[in-house]
Amino acid sequence: MLANDTFHIAVLPGDGIGPEVMAPALDVLRKVEATTPGLKFKFTEAAAGANHYRDTGKSMPETTVKLCRDADAILLGACGLPQVRYPDGTEIMPQVELRFIFDLYAGVRPARLVPGVPSPIVGADTRGIDLVLIRESTEGLFASMGKGVVTHDEARETLVITRKTSERLFEFSFRLAERRKARGKPGKIAGKLTCVDKANVFKAFAFFRQLYDECSARHPGVTTERLYVDACSAMLVRRPWDFDVMVMENMFGDILSDLTAGLVGGMGMAPSADIGDTHAVFQPCHGTAPDIMGQGIANPSAMILSAAMMLDWLADKHDYAPAGAAAQRIEAAVDCAFQAGIRPREFGGPDGTVAVTKAVLSALDTPAVV
Repeated sequence: MLANDTFHIAVLPGDGIGPEVMAPALDVLRKVEATTPGLKFKFTEAAAGANHYRDTGKSMPETTVKLCRDADAILLGACGLPQVRYPDGTEIMPQVELRFIFDLYAGVRPARLVPGVPSPIVGADTRGIDLVLIRESTEGLFASMGKGVVTHDEARETLVITRKTSERLFEFSFRLAERRKARGKPGKIAGKLTCVDKANVFKAFAFFRQLYDECSARHPGVTTERLYVDACSAMLVRRPWDFDVMVMENMFGDILSDLTAGLVGGMGMAPSADIGDTHAVFQPCHGTAPDIMGQGIANPSAMILSAAMMLDWLADKHDYAPAGAAAQRIEAAVDCAFQAGIRPREFGGPDGTVAVTKAVLSALDTPAVV
């Protein structure tokens, strides 16, 4: 399966609240390791982020890149600080650099409404929200990162969509839709893939949709849908339960993934992954939140759920069922903790990082999630 039957995990705590939410996630992973026969981890911590750049002039050392290359998966807390920037004014973002280094073309952003978590959408608690937004992560408008041209009179960035990356992205998305359909969820529209674009205006997006259509012919078991990004935005805030898997260009995904996170309680409840053919990074959607750093009030749920995503990916990649079972246990424990009444500060509750972590760890001991 893998070296010494142990998953080697590169741990990049990052900046701000990154280390504060990483510690609970590692505690949860150690708990499932201790209670799941055959599941073993080796965690190796490494530097990356704005603090490292401030001290050394580099966002991450070569030793960190090598560690990530050799590891079975990468866990990242959060990176970047608003007051620490490159000379051109942009923020320090190792998480974006890792996407390009390891060709992590599929940005996976689940948005699932955990029972007991408030949503701004009327009826969401009864209808449920359980969708996955897939954001292309290496091209689109982000292909222009660091390459834009600025003169006295104008600024230009270039959007890039290639056949190779789009075909891989769509294959990944269709396979995920098929997998969700096979798992089956009562009352849920499963096995539907929505392509989100602006094909009515831009040739690049018409090309994007053409490639989606070509790929759909190879996956007849998946229901397909095509929406313009503006119409999709309106539908998401009216009937989010009608969506299953969504796939889109990088910038559209950057924006709509924040919207979908807002539907399920905010960034503190939103996990994510950037996945390629050989490597993957797992991190919460939220940033470093320096305004609450060190106060013990950061919600670790998104980081914990990102760790569960990592286990699910490792289970699929290595055909190793214990990792998949552990991922489901973690998700169930988070559900159990919130159903039992845990309330983080962003929901107006009294519970900080330690309280949320203890609730999830305690839930892992209950028979329902063992």
